[in-house]
Amino acid sequence: MRTETIALHAGYEADSPVRSVAVPIYQTVAYEFDSAEHAAALFNLETEGFRYSRISNPTTAVLERRVAALEGGVGALCLGSGQAALHSAILSIANVGRNIVSVPQIYGTTHTLFSHVLPHMGINVRFAASDSAADLERLIDADTMAVYCECVGNPAGNVCDIEALAKMAHGHGVPLLVDNTVASPVLLRPIEFGADIVVHSLTKFLGGHGTTLGGAIVDGGHFPWDQHAKRFPMLNEPDPSYHGLVYADHFGSTAYIERCRNFCLRTTGAALAPLSAFLLLQGVETVALRVERHVRNALRVAEALRKDSRIAWVNYAGFPESPYYPLVQKYLGGQACSLLTFGVHGGVQAGMRFYDALRLIKRLVNLGDAKSLACHPASTTHRQMTPTEQAKAGVTPEMIRLSVGIEHVDDILADINQALAAAQAGQVELASAFNSQR
Repeated sequence: MRTETIALHAGYEADSPVRSVAVPIYQTVAYEFDSAEHAAALFNLETEGFRYSRISNPTTAVLERRVAALEGGVGALCLGSGQAALHSAILSIANVGRNIVSVPQIYGTTHTLFSHVLPHMGINVRFAASDSAADLERLIDADTMAVYCECVGNPAGNVCDIEALAKMAHGHGVPLLVDNTVASPVLLRPIEFGADIVVHSLTKFLGGHGTTLGGAIVDGGHFPWDQHAKRFPMLNEPDPSYHGLVYADHFGSTAYIERCRNFCLRTTGAALAPLSAFLLLQGVETVALRVERHVRNALRVAEALRKDSRIAWVNYAGFPESPYYPLVQKYLGGQACSLLTFGVHGGVQAGMRFYDALRLIKRLVNLGDAKSLACHPASTTHRQMTPTEQAKAGVTPEMIRLSVGIEHVDDILADINQALAAAQAGQVELASAFNSQR
């Protein structure tokens, strides 16, 4: 099935005897066992089924199968947020004394996790000088457990060369872990280009309506964990918490995602509520249609901004002069994402006047919503970073990040135009006040 069909049908067959076409909401904490033997088999991971909704739930299971199918993975795990998904994805394979190698262009809270949380747990994160495979490779050593990137950086807008990063990582015996939130599987399926693990904030494009938090980990199923037993003992040696079960032997290609569920989710508890899974499924059904409109609108907005004399610069990977334009053609089918950044002439103060004057476009820190959204990364999503760290992540003081929605594009452009006029009028007023004081 193609993406549009997968988004509507994958992972669900109508239950008997009700035969509900819509996925039911299984709002239950626990599930009745057939017998003591059946309960023991479930808890020993010897048979499939549901035990407790912190670990798995039928509604959430449909979402997991659908997201896995969209990404072309062998399995998925859904959690309470995108950050919970990323945290669990790393904790499932990294331990004390080991490290992760990352590109510098990442989301602000991810940077906080990498710089200030994981190190306290004994896991070091090394930031490369750029997103090139050569720069990341310089930081890999015998204790490296994964290479990490965002397929499309938030808010930098850089497009990573997934194939080159995967080839480099695999040459050192480590998996490539990627965040595909901004591109979504509608535009990019990283597993097809060699990525091993994909994470998502389902809150964004896949949910798409700004109502529901959620995250997902998708296992590509191709990384040979058993061939790297010394580096990944947690998957190749007996797990004492499961009576000596060896994940790689017991689960084969799904060993990683099963460890994510039965080690991280089971014990740390960042479970996705069944109602949240249901709401996210509603968003997934229309993601292909929405992304098509998002992308088309973003191109119109980017072109209008570039032509506007009130705009100092525009960062949009869909422009032929962008250094990432060739990667847009290779990985995104020639369709740049609907996340773009720009600066208003007049610097930070002019940018803030523009931001405050927006009427249709919402001022907040989400992205991928059906509505157009704007934020000022330096003072919000990346505020915890130093100016030097912000610069490496692609954040400048005057930058406005725009997540272009699916409204009529003329209405989006009209709001941008009136906000720019307000910013320019404010600049004139400031200049007049300054001259009068002189």
